Amino acid sequence: MLFKDRVDAGRKLALALAHLKGKDVVVLGIPRGGVVVANEVALALNATLDVVVTKKIEAPGEPEYALGAITQEGDVIMDRESAESFGADPRYLDEQIRQKKEEVKDRMERLRGKAPYPRLEGRTVVIVDDGIATGSSVSAAVISVRKRNPKEIVVAVPVAPADAVQWLTEDGSKVVCLQTPGPFLAIGEFYENFDQVEDIEIKRVLDASGARRSGQHFNA
Repeated sequence: MLFKDRVDAGRKLALALAHLKGKDVVVLGIPRGGVVVANEVALALNATLDVVVTKKIEAPGEPEYALGAITQEGDVIMDRESAESFGADPRYLDEQIRQKKEEVKDRMERLRGKAPYPRLEGRTVVIVDDGIATGSSVSAAVISVRKRNPKEIVVAVPVAPADAVQWLTEDGSKVVCLQTPGPFLAIGEFYENFDQVEDIEIKRVLDASGARRSGQHFNA
């Protein structure tokens, strides 16, 4: 077991990102579990915390396996080869895409309300998740963030397969990953506690972070 829980993973990840402290950084967690990890990183770096929402397109009969993902803006990333191997026909994929786009929109409204999204242009954006399995969610997050013209994108995760780290690096992202164990079956196997995170907890984390940042600005 590599990590006690997501808080432990986030604190360890923050140590590997310490060189970013003092820079103009925005930390974006991928809901759900990635936000808990991202919160520890944002605390350590004294950075703005927010979310980047993606939803995976599920394989038929295998909801934990992603055939692709929907970005925050509604763009579709699809692994056509995997879709074919799982027998996902066009009708199934169209329904998944429609459903996931609605889920992305609903989650953004639930977690953020009408709050303005942080400015990313010209800033260092750290995209955080609690781990990478297929890489589709992180890829969707990277695509979403790139549209906002950041200075640089850093993908930061506690654990991931080595091939996923290599692919993200080749795609142009800087990647900070604490462990690349193999064989890699599921993210949860590397955590002692990997309980599901509910949206209400994410909202609480975001609200607390926003209150801290507002207090700092007021005191300054």
